[in-house]
Amino acid sequence: MFSRLADVLVPVLGRLTVTADAGSAWAPGSIVVANHTSLADPAVVLAALHRLGVQPVVMGAAGLWRIPLLGRALTREGHIPVFRRDPRAADALDLAAEALADGRTILIYAEGGIPLRRDAAEAPPEPFRSGLTRLAERTGAPVVPVGQAGARRVTSGSTAKQLAGLVTAPLRRPALHVHVGAPLSLTGGHSASTRQAHAAVTAAWRTAAAHLGEPAALAA
Repeated sequence: MFSRLADVLVPVLGRLTVTADAGSAWAPGSIVVANHTSLADPAVVLAALHRLGVQPVVMGAAGLWRIPLLGRALTREGHIPVFRRDPRAADALDLAAEALADGRTILIYAEGGIPLRRDAAEAPPEPFRSGLTRLAERTGAPVVPVGQAGARRVTSGSTAKQLAGLVTAPLRRPALHVHVGAPLSLTGGHSASTRQAHAAVTAAWRTAAAHLGEPAALAA
């Protein structure tokens, strides 16, 4: 439901385009990892993946499950709450591993949060936390790097700015782009695997940002 809903709503908020590297088709039981810049980007990524025929299980902040109706819908569809700095944090990896074993695709945000910035500009992904690498090492699942750009043009900054952005987005219809990289197998130990995944998502993000003409895509 959420993937279909995103594919309907996102074109109202902006002009979404999607590209992919050669060989970017992936097998069931893959982990999709995307950069996280805005409250809007999960919908953007879900809409892009839906166009590619993929409807992933999302690992999201547990606070979303406390929202009436939304929490029930998330649970009903099998999405996975992540309790940060909590003994229940390990449960999320257990549930994700089960979903992967069942052939589901998992969408994870390895940065662990949204950057605390007030501007709408693009910036490279922040350092990754350990959950992605631990899940990939545990399951052997291939990792699909995804880069998105433009979501901060929909919502970013203070609460007031985010609300204003959502209200005006249907009039502005900012350009949004998602780029899907080729799947990779994380190898070489925990730290090396984390760097490998971060580099792949950064490369996908640069491609997405370049499609929008973002200066950040040209930065070293």
